[in-house]
Amino acid sequence: MTDEPEIQVLIADDQAMVRGSFRVLVDHTPGMIAVGEAEDGAEAVELAGRGRPDVVLMDVRMPRLDGIEATRQICSDPALSGIRVLILTTFDLDDYVYAALRAGAAGFLLKDTAPSEVLTAIGVVAAGEALLAPTVTRRLIAEFARRPEPTRRPSRSLDALTNRELEVLGLIARGLSNTEITVHLHLSLATVKTHIGRLLAKLHARDRAQLVIVAYETGLVGDPRPGM
Repeated sequence: MTDEPEIQVLIADDQAMVRGSFRVLVDHTPGMIAVGEAEDGAEAVELAGRGRPDVVLMDVRMPRLDGIEATRQICSDPALSGIRVLILTTFDLDDYVYAALRAGAAGFLLKDTAPSEVLTAIGVVAAGEALLAPTVTRRLIAEFARRPEPTRRPSRSLDALTNRELEVLGLIARGLSNTEITVHLHLSLATVKTHIGRLLAKLHARDRAQLVIVAYETGLVGDPRPGM
């Protein structure tokens, strides 16, 4: 037995069979409980506001309101700031990943991900971390490297960052974990976490996923810099 509170999960998908499968998976996992099901994005927003789950498993393509807009509405509501959204979809198109992260999603996984990895992802985002499937991250980086320079100025600047913070941000955007960053830069885990905390504060980013977005929008990803 444990005194740790259960992770409350809301499942949003327009297919009843998919919702049921995820509900069984969650309910049979110690430390987790499914607290509701939504068949479209509008219902997901409503149930999230009413029940305040820890994590929402959010499909992308749903009627009435898609998962991207539902994620945006949940993550932009200060009253729902504690809710983390994990996008689950069969579509691994780069624009979906980018749109989901911009909307405030804390993670993005494909529906063919192994059940054990889905459960791990729920735990990761519930703990306040961000999660991206490594293959999806690499595809996203490659796509943005091919795109022309944006016509609008990025909303955030990297001018306040030190060279080391730029290095850490670049490695985060390339999909490296904290442990991998420690190896790459020959730093301690505590030091890497300190740099990430400073990045979040300086860039006014909600979480690690938002740091990835900043790296894309400012041109840091794919832009060779000294020391990178």
